[in-house]
Amino acid sequence: MFKKLLAFVATMYVAMAFAAVDVNTATSAELDGIKGIGPVKSALIMSERKKAPFKDWNDFVTRVKGVGTDSAAKFSAEGMTVNGASYKAGGKADVKADSKAAKPVTEKAKDAAVATKDAVKGAAVATKDAVKETAKDVKAAVTPKPDTKAEVKADVKAGAKTEPAKK
Repeated sequence: MFKKLLAFVATMYVAMAFAAVDVNTATSAELDGIKGIGPVKSALIMSERKKAPFKDWNDFVTRVKGVGTDSAAKFSAEGMTVNGASYKAGGKADVKADSKAAKPVTEKAKDAAVATKDAVKGAAVATKDAVKETAKDVKAAVTPKPDTKAEVKADVKAGAKTEPAKK
């Protein structure tokens, strides 16, 4: 009985070893065989792989659009490897940390961002003031102002429209 159990475990180990699919050497059909990867995703992986082989899982997640750390963990659990390595659950923090290291923010960039923000704020205030002034000008142009009440009464009796006062 023990020998049968040992043989079964050995068979399962061998089957799992053959089930491993390395993303850098797999065919499109082998990639399609991994749960979660369909024809579109495998074509995208193949396209990225033509540019350059994937260095590691982080490179894979960064370059293949639509694949995140959660998907990488699932693909690895299904038998996919990158250069023979399975995905190590470092999670999103590792990818974010690497991307931040790739794009350091300098003091000049921070100053430029603050200056841009201030300029936009100033432009908004100036625009608001200009709109108020334009509204006053339009209101003044539309509203007729007769010289005296007597002229208004005379115009109303005559049926004439009033005109803005001339100064």
